[in-house]
Amino acid sequence: MRTRNQSTSSRGRNMGYRATERPTIGWIGTGRMGFQLAARLLEAGHDVAVYNRTRAKAEPLTELGASVVDSPADLADKDVVFVMVSASADLAAVTTGENGVLSRADAAPGLIVDSSTVSTGASAEARAAAAGRDTDFLAAPVSGNPKVVKSGKLTLAVSGPREAFDAARPLLEVLGRGVTYVGEGEVARLVKIAHNVFLGVVTQSLAEITVLAEKGGTSREAFLEFLNNSVMGSVFSRYKTPALVNLDFTPTFTMPLLRKDFDLGLEAARELEAPMPVAAAAAQLVCEAIGGGSRENDFAELLLEQARRSGIELKSEHATVDDGLEG
Repeated sequence: MRTRNQSTSSRGRNMGYRATERPTIGWIGTGRMGFQLAARLLEAGHDVAVYNRTRAKAEPLTELGASVVDSPADLADKDVVFVMVSASADLAAVTTGENGVLSRADAAPGLIVDSSTVSTGASAEARAAAAGRDTDFLAAPVSGNPKVVKSGKLTLAVSGPREAFDAARPLLEVLGRGVTYVGEGEVARLVKIAHNVFLGVVTQSLAEITVLAEKGGTSREAFLEFLNNSVMGSVFSRYKTPALVNLDFTPTFTMPLLRKDFDLGLEAARELEAPMPVAAAAAQLVCEAIGGGSRENDFAELLLEQARRSGIELKSEHATVDDGLEG
């Protein structure tokens, strides 16, 4: 990996990210996902300083060796700063806002790795601001949830300068098992949106065939065991099996969040003139579910909507089912 080579000019002039075995790391955002990812870096022996708007949410990481700072600006002298915040406005605030990580005249990080849920435009603005400080910027949206992070099965799509990606890859590989370079600029944002559109389409399809099998006389547990052991099974179908069998819709990703990604995906499809008729139909079913009141639970609740349309009422099968994430 690489570390910064920085002067004390008004721009915090540096040479980007240069190779070193133990870079100093800043982490901004310790929500459900950010906390677990920062913990992985700490458990791997890295020097990590963390910032979170609500300081109390970051404090438990001190037990793993982290230091907690008072503002993003306190991380400006780090080699690498990871960002995981929830909205475009938040990304602007922690990068270019007052006390943002790029706000200091005397220092700027060598690399910013942004894994936030933000628009392509917001990402491009942050990238331009970073370039103004000679700071490399990688967009690195992730696929997974806290349990997936703990199991080491998180995946990342990364875009930006290839040299910066190659230098940062050893750090990124600490976070999960799959790190894929997808191109320059903000293309990783589109890759993540496409991924989430597929997530919605697959879940709707899985709901349809599961309800079909149950209405025809088999249990959800038996059908999904067969599916998961076939070539059509996947890590995802196995992971969602406990929710579908036992109707446990503890949220990992809600229906409104899925609708947002469908909207972004279909907007990109219009701009690129790439028809997506199946995705468009699935998006309407997600809207129907939200209109029916499904807002707080997991998006796997599409199963209940499909059952309702099919004229059957589902009950938990109270089965012990492996989600495939352990081991």
